[in-house]
Amino acid sequence: MQKRVLLIHTGGTLAMEGETHLEPGHYASALVEQLPEYVGFAKVDSTILFNIDSSDIGPAQWTAIARKIADARPNYDGFIIIHGTDTMPYTASALAFAFEGLDKPVILTGAQRPLGALRNDARRNLADSIELATLPIPEVGICFDGVLLRGCRSGKINTRAYHAFDSPGCEPLAKLGVDITLGKHIRHPMVPFRCASNFNANVIVLHVTPGISSDVLMRLIEKHEERVDAALDGIVLLPFGVGTVPCLECPIAPFVRTAVDSGIDVLVANASTGKIDLPLYENSQVLLDAGAIPGGEMRMEAALVKLMHACATYSDRQERHDYLRWNVAGELE
Repeated sequence: MQKRVLLIHTGGTLAMEGETHLEPGHYASALVEQLPEYVGFAKVDSTILFNIDSSDIGPAQWTAIARKIADARPNYDGFIIIHGTDTMPYTASALAFAFEGLDKPVILTGAQRPLGALRNDARRNLADSIELATLPIPEVGICFDGVLLRGCRSGKINTRAYHAFDSPGCEPLAKLGVDITLGKHIRHPMVPFRCASNFNANVIVLHVTPGISSDVLMRLIEKHEERVDAALDGIVLLPFGVGTVPCLECPIAPFVRTAVDSGIDVLVANASTGKIDLPLYENSQVLLDAGAIPGGEMRMEAALVKLMHACATYSDRQERHDYLRWNVAGELE
């Protein structure tokens, strides 16, 4: 039986024509014209959810995409999301955390050059995504340049090359050559499908740098305590290496302790590649002692979105912390 795939357009370079985006009516017909061979392979329906630059996609749009997929899920075998490349890993992470018990592929793709260009990567990415959306890959992934990456482990690594994304430390879910090779680490649902699609935007990312002023950081807490509506609910802290921070002239741990005591959750993520290991050094253990939560191998994008999701989903602090320590979609290891 022919598989059914829903293609959801949100914007991005792939569907650009000249200097502007394709109009909604032109978009669906252009898709069929560019990939006629897939008419008999899969039944592809197309819808335009919105048509905006990916730099304008955030929590409200993540919620809209998640709910669209959840509502359409009984009628389709897989989903493709056309998305701009700049914030694609954030959206992929958001969907990975929103969909518990995901049992169908959700593939995000886009392009560095548009479908209408003489030389482009859009056609391959789109064709690869359609085929992947018909396979037993019940994960949220990013399909780009012949590989399918786990969405919540991915990051954009290049703005000018077709190989625009990578997932350091996590092998591709699929490699597309003459044959399609699926990874042995593909996750499969252990619980019934559930969509929890709310995100709290009152979360920031703080990158530790040499000489960073702890006094300046403390002002963030002061502003938080002055507001009745809790202006800041979470901080993703990006330390050095496996989790070290300054402890002498500009100690960071007292700031973290104050933030935690003020009701702000602090999640430690990796600014590079590898696993956060707070007990390893004295200058990283201080973060654990101050109440920070280690983020395993999470990249900044996934850590930010997971903390936003935790703050919106769980009002009980212990439940939030348990969720942040839970390997929800393969983001921690």
